[in-house]
Amino acid sequence: MTQSPLLSRRSALVSGLSVTGMAVTGLGLSGCGGKTGTRILRAADAHPEGYPTVEAVRAMGKLLEERSDGRLRLKVFPGGQLGNEKDTLEITIFGGLDINRISIAPLSAVVPEAIVPTLPFLFRDRNHMRAALDGAPGRTILKSFERHRLIGLCFYDAGARSFYTKERLIRTPDDLKGMKIRVMNSDMFVSMVEALGGDATPMAYAEVYQGLMQGVVDGAENNWPSYHSSRHFEVAGKYSLTQHAMAPEVLLVSQRRWKTYTPEDQALIRQAAVDSVPIMREIWDARTAKAEAEIRAAGIEVITPDQAAFVEKVQPVWDKYLTNPALRKLAEDIQNVRS
Repeated sequence: MTQSPLLSRRSALVSGLSVTGMAVTGLGLSGCGGKTGTRILRAADAHPEGYPTVEAVRAMGKLLEERSDGRLRLKVFPGGQLGNEKDTLEITIFGGLDINRISIAPLSAVVPEAIVPTLPFLFRDRNHMRAALDGAPGRTILKSFERHRLIGLCFYDAGARSFYTKERLIRTPDDLKGMKIRVMNSDMFVSMVEALGGDATPMAYAEVYQGLMQGVVDGAENNWPSYHSSRHFEVAGKYSLTQHAMAPEVLLVSQRRWKTYTPEDQALIRQAAVDSVPIMREIWDARTAKAEAEIRAAGIEVITPDQAAFVEKVQPVWDKYLTNPALRKLAEDIQNVRS
């Protein structure tokens, strides 16, 4: 029987065979570098080279190398070199990767607490989101990953998501009726678009541009930098700033790999990750401002709808996914955070 690409890649990672042209040596995926005792940690990111999360993980690696006197080093593989996010998540859980940057929305299928920060209109604004994820609610979510063979290190920004369309602006939920809207592969996002009256259409990100051109979908939703870098504004030139979700990214460590680090090295890794967050945010904010300015300069029609009607429509989505008192309390704790 032919082995699947995921299993082949995972087997190669764990057994120490060559992966994407790189010989992996040592225990699992960690290996020895040029100096005795050097340990190389491998990190995966589906985002392309130069993306803020990729740059943040590289910054984390520099901090880790400096603080360990060169003993701990980080090798980053961006652009999906080791597979898409679903692949690398399984590889990380299995112990074949040290570190993985992944969107939190798909993780909700594995970790119930991960559903909460993806709730529509949970965060009041960017400052509220950052305060909540840096504070006690964020620590609760990160801690929850440990029950699922993962160690949560920190959160990275993924911006505020809004709708963009080809034919008409989204001023009220009624404008979404009959429109096919591309969403990421997340039950939460499907439920949200359907609650607003649209026809949710899960589709791979790489297929969206062509899907918009060919009329497979009428619109999509994403943040300013993604709308810009994907060039989706060329084929869907109406942007409605609903800012309906601010689902973050999360930086994870394989629990299996984590247990092979000394307590001292675990502390170094945690702190380097935390210290990479403000670096990521500075890069992200600059990129967001640049993307918005260039899109507006291109003549794209941009509006800011009143959120009230949208908030009311998605209340059943909250009821559907906050399935127990602990999740409801977590959502309430986030809402109560002051920023």
